[in-house]
Amino acid sequence: MEAHLARIADVNPRVNAIVTLLEPELALAAADAADRAPSASRGMLHGLPVAVKDLEDTAGMRTTYGSPLFASHVPDADSLVVERLGGAGAIVIGKTNTPEFGAGSQTFNAVFGATRNPWDLTKTPGGSSGGAAAAVASGMLPFADGSDLGASVRNPAAMCNLVGLRPSPGRIPDHGPGDPWNPLPVLGPIARTVEDVALLLSALAGPDPRDPLSLAEPFAGVAEGDVRGLRIGWSRDVGGLPVDPAVTAVLEQRRATLAELGCLVEEAEPDFGGADECFEVLRGVTFAGAFKEILHEVKPTLAGNVRFGLSLTPERIARAYALRGELYARMREFLDAYDVFAAPVTQVPAFDVELEFPAEIAGVRMGSYLEWFRSCSRITVTSHPAVAVPAGFTADGLPVGLQLVGRSRGEAELLRLARAFTEATGLTSRRPEL
Repeated sequence: MEAHLARIADVNPRVNAIVTLLEPELALAAADAADRAPSASRGMLHGLPVAVKDLEDTAGMRTTYGSPLFASHVPDADSLVVERLGGAGAIVIGKTNTPEFGAGSQTFNAVFGATRNPWDLTKTPGGSSGGAAAAVASGMLPFADGSDLGASVRNPAAMCNLVGLRPSPGRIPDHGPGDPWNPLPVLGPIARTVEDVALLLSALAGPDPRDPLSLAEPFAGVAEGDVRGLRIGWSRDVGGLPVDPAVTAVLEQRRATLAELGCLVEEAEPDFGGADECFEVLRGVTFAGAFKEILHEVKPTLAGNVRFGLSLTPERIARAYALRGELYARMREFLDAYDVFAAPVTQVPAFDVELEFPAEIAGVRMGSYLEWFRSCSRITVTSHPAVAVPAGFTADGLPVGLQLVGRSRGEAELLRLARAFTEATGLTSRRPEL
């Protein structure tokens, strides 16, 4: 606890990743209590200091959701993920930064300002779990929770040289507000290594009656065995998306890494037709339901999502639900022929922290703040698990991630490949120089 608090005091003023912090004497008292706890009562995360994303309710600790409307909000109860962390013995010492209501893959808000990327303090760490990723990458936390609707675990992991898992819907239960049957928003772990991702996932996974999608079986850990013979479908652009050449250059080198591991790598991808329509319509429906009453009090891009959702016809919504079923089936059929789908996580390296989103990628104009992370949102609507793993650095030292997509509920096998890949590259041992 002393080591982490010292690191936070040293680094956080420059990075702005942890936006609420427990008083040091209270954190150290909790650590003392953990020292005294009998061995039989110690969970798998016993005594580890954690800070949770500022979208998760923490009883007695400020939770703002990144919004000025909740700048002084203190919940009465913990969210389910905070319950799980506490039950596993972790000590919650603070909250990590997020954009307003988690909307967008750049981490800034009017309450706390912008979080900066530890690899280059002029750049964004991505989002919406950017505070979590920046805190882990800079050594302020051992690992962190994130949430992912469009790209919010994978993008920040990739931009910060971390491992970030978007698990299958229901793998980590959630009883937050809104439609409990919606498979698009999920919770996922962010860490420096695959082993740490698996450790946090083991603590958070397992059924809960408050979440009707929650999976009955616990997460048993990374599958054993080698990865020789795995068939990898390789995509440069996830269905023809613009990708910055600097990203492509890094990833093309990693095809050889997979081949050296004994994998059979072929250029192949499922049909992503209709994925953007599906994601943007269903996101609009979700946001209209959640934020229509405060439409005029949220940031303009979020308000635009709400207005779009309110304008949708029943026919268009029904079509989006049908597309979601088709996209799941297409990915499932693709992964009958291949074991894993490999593709870029981000379409562009980390960009200027003062920008809300990149205006263009590879000469193609971005029409909204949703378009630049379609390499992730197209995977979201398939409802298959995906992990971002470090793949290398651009010429100017910015991290690039590779996205590996596995079979539905196949996190153990997916992480086996992620572990073999990261062990082969050695990139998870690199740390930013702060």
